[in-house]
Amino acid sequence: MKSLRQNNGSNSNNNRINFLIAIVFLFGAALLGRLFYLQIIAHDFYAEKAANQQQAETVLAPERGKIYISDGSQADDTALYPLATNKQMFLLYAVPREIAGDAQKEDIANKLYFVFDQANVESKIAEDFSKIDDADLAAALTATAGLPAPAKQAKEAEIKQQYDLLHRDKTWLAARGKKIAEEEDKAKKQIISDYLVSLDRSDSSYVPLEKKVEEETLKRFYSLFPDTDGGAIDFAKLSLISGQVELDNGSGKEKEVHLPGIYQSSEYYRYYPENDVGSHLLGFVRTENGVMSGNYGLEGFFDKELAGTPGYLKTDLGAQGNLAILDNQESVKPVNGSDLVLTIDRSVQFFICQKLVEAAKLHQSDSASVIAVDPKTGAIIAACSYPDFDPNNYQQETDLSIFNNPMVFEQYEPGSVFKAITMSAAINEGKITPETTYNDKGTVIEKGWKKPIKNADFDTAGGHGIVNMTYVLEHSLNTGAIFAMQQIGAPKFAEYVKNFGFGQRTGIELESESSGNINNLLAKRINSLDADTASFGQGISVTPLQMLMSYAAIANGGLLLKPYVVKEIIGPDGAKEITKPQQVRQVISEKTANLLVGMLVSDVENGHSQKAKINGYFIAGKTGTAQVPNKNGYSDETIHTFVGMAPAGDPKFAILVKFNNPKDFQYADYTATPLFRDIADFMLKYYQVPKER
Repeated sequence: MKSLRQNNGSNSNNNRINFLIAIVFLFGAALLGRLFYLQIIAHDFYAEKAANQQQAETVLAPERGKIYISDGSQADDTALYPLATNKQMFLLYAVPREIAGDAQKEDIANKLYFVFDQANVESKIAEDFSKIDDADLAAALTATAGLPAPAKQAKEAEIKQQYDLLHRDKTWLAARGKKIAEEEDKAKKQIISDYLVSLDRSDSSYVPLEKKVEEETLKRFYSLFPDTDGGAIDFAKLSLISGQVELDNGSGKEKEVHLPGIYQSSEYYRYYPENDVGSHLLGFVRTENGVMSGNYGLEGFFDKELAGTPGYLKTDLGAQGNLAILDNQESVKPVNGSDLVLTIDRSVQFFICQKLVEAAKLHQSDSASVIAVDPKTGAIIAACSYPDFDPNNYQQETDLSIFNNPMVFEQYEPGSVFKAITMSAAINEGKITPETTYNDKGTVIEKGWKKPIKNADFDTAGGHGIVNMTYVLEHSLNTGAIFAMQQIGAPKFAEYVKNFGFGQRTGIELESESSGNINNLLAKRINSLDADTASFGQGISVTPLQMLMSYAAIANGGLLLKPYVVKEIIGPDGAKEITKPQQVRQVISEKTANLLVGMLVSDVENGHSQKAKINGYFIAGKTGTAQVPNKNGYSDETIHTFVGMAPAGDPKFAILVKFNNPKDFQYADYTATPLFRDIADFMLKYYQVPKER
């Protein structure tokens, strides 16, 4: 029994030893496995992680590409002018706890208002009062509605005379001045109060006051405060060196100008030297954490090309976490963005934009646009819209729709300017000529439709009797457009409409381009009423650019071209990518195009477009006054369009002018057509086009 107990004890001890050995063995195996994983399998990961703990990496930002326009006013025809560039600007900020006393804060707030806000407040209030005056005049003029033409003109002249007399009356001017001063004082107090709220934040070590401050503005602000000796600071002696404001005191050594609690930091921003000129073409750039990103227009469409490629710099850290000097540096240089050179001519662009704003305000239009194109290349010469925006201060806009370019984004029923497209289709098919006649009764009855389709002048002129197709364009007869369309049939008409580029994007290099809507002409079986109304530009929608390019095709011998606004892209290495004119299709024959140009010349010479005449030249063009559709049919609002080309014998340009809901005149003859004449007259002289008559 004793021997058996001894054997059992010995076996038990052996089991414990074996168990401990097994544990040690397993632990060792696990340790070896872990070491194998760390040193072999995960070596690269941990090596990089260790390196990151011992290295600092800095992103090297590239310079964003610039956007240029041609400066044709210079002797050198290759001269360029920057419409979008990059500029060092400053962020002005406060550290409130460093500002001593309420008096000092009040002084800073007042001077901030004087430099950054006063001019804007005065301008804004003056504009608001001007709008009130315009609204009062417009309301007074509504009393003339319904009067016969002579009586209407006489009454309008009387109202305008009374309006002018009132605005020259001394008593009225004094009362007006007092109201303006009160509004300005109210705005000033509110803005200064807002500044004081920021300056009173004693718990904060950083309060931004003004962003994107230009150097001259920053110097102007500092010049309002006394120097450290209590004397006045001479603005002319201030300079910015490495982001610090310094004063040359004449001793040969400049001293830093520092206002307690006020600091500035510099950063490069996108800068648009001409503010709102061409804003819809350009779009804008948003800067966040030092990174620029393009939005809308060319900035958005070419964001990748303009942005370039960031570089980086990796540097070893020393034992204290500081940068080690020149030890194991690794760097990749940034690649700057490409520059864009536009087809836009600076002189033409500035003239058109100025004239458009003047005309839009004169006619009290909700919005307006002008586009000019070279019909032989498709190059956009100028493009302006009203209202526009300042891309330097895009964040001040509350209505985001302002950023959409109406020239390519807006879809509208074009009205009678579309009759030239209808005529060209019927002539090209050999079904009519300019001399083809029909009996105009003033109305057309379409089966299944209760109301007759009427000419715009039916209520005053009735039917025109036996007239030809040229007369139809001259007097803009809806029934004549229907007659021409019916000679080729709705399916063939729809084919031409599509071939002219309607219902599809033009492909221009701008964001948010719309395709228009001609869906009612794309059905397998086109409703006859839809075809009728489309023949004179109703029931379909187009973009202004589509409408212009269709006329440019007529001016170009029937050949439709793709519009473009970027003439060349210049890479950071200087290599140029040049845009070449791109043919889309031959829509109508050259003979048909020439006949159409002749008919459009007759419209300017004898028809509704006579206000487009320019001495010494034949001008071709057509007006269009379209009602604006709503859920109940059509509203009383109208859209006025004129599209024309000059000189008619060899068009150097085609221009579209468009006004949305002008308040003073019913037809485009008195709004869009005169503006076209002014612009075309300037361009003919600017390009020194010889007179042809």
